[in-house]
Amino acid sequence: MVEFNFERQLRPPAAHRLFSITDGDTPTILQPVRMVSADTPEKSHYAGKPQVAQPKLDTCRQVLLDGVYPAIPDGMRKYLVDRLDADAAARHIDAAEMASAQFDLLLQQRLTKPDGSQRRVATIPTGEIIDRYGRMLAYLAPWFAGGRGDPLPPRDDPQRRTFNLEMVAGGWAASFVIYPSLPKNDDLNLLLDEARAAWKLRRGAWKKHGRKLLLGYEYRLAIKLGTEHPPAKAMANAFQRVCVDLRTLKSVGLYGWWKVPPPERLWFWATDADQATVDLGLAPA
Repeated sequence: MVEFNFERQLRPPAAHRLFSITDGDTPTILQPVRMVSADTPEKSHYAGKPQVAQPKLDTCRQVLLDGVYPAIPDGMRKYLVDRLDADAAARHIDAAEMASAQFDLLLQQRLTKPDGSQRRVATIPTGEIIDRYGRMLAYLAPWFAGGRGDPLPPRDDPQRRTFNLEMVAGGWAASFVIYPSLPKNDDLNLLLDEARAAWKLRRGAWKKHGRKLLLGYEYRLAIKLGTEHPPAKAMANAFQRVCVDLRTLKSVGLYGWWKVPPPERLWFWATDADQATVDLGLAPA
């Protein structure tokens, strides 16, 4: 028997469709990708169509008002309740449909070569390559083959922009930067500048639905608080990430993100707190 006493980095199994095999050790599978640093609203597959999802949000609103979750501070409670009105689900799902349509349009426009043929997609995996759902965490961009027929544009050329960045810049996705899956500093600051402009100018989904629109992760949190039992389980599943205010580089903890404008929020998993504090150079709370 051989035993090595160090922690292995393994992920739970995930189901993928097998397409083909190249040889005895190289299968090709359908690999879902989660575009990092961007978070769009959820379509109806997540919590149901508006008529199904709205009662779940109504329940969340009521339990917040009833004080079922005492760990949630009054400021966050008010922040959520103000957004959980009778149209919250319809507003969120409509924004999701708009974002999906915009992403499809971006793909058509930017993956079509001048001669009408289709480009491949470049995938740029991040620090945490595979998430708990088996999705690759990556940035996506058009693939340029290089050479005379398809030269790679200069670094600052708009054609080099990732789809992640484009969705945030258009106001169709909220910035959602999560340690350790952060882009390099130049790319990170470009993303943040675009996120701030989209928020300030109310681009995309915010143009139609305003600031009451629940962001993707806010919507998922509200659904969990309104549907999961017991309360301790709902809280544990809803609050797993610590928020950092990028304006001060201070942690606002699990329950303080409501005080931080969406473009200024950076996240890390609570389980990564010690290393994230060092790597991000966080100021004392």
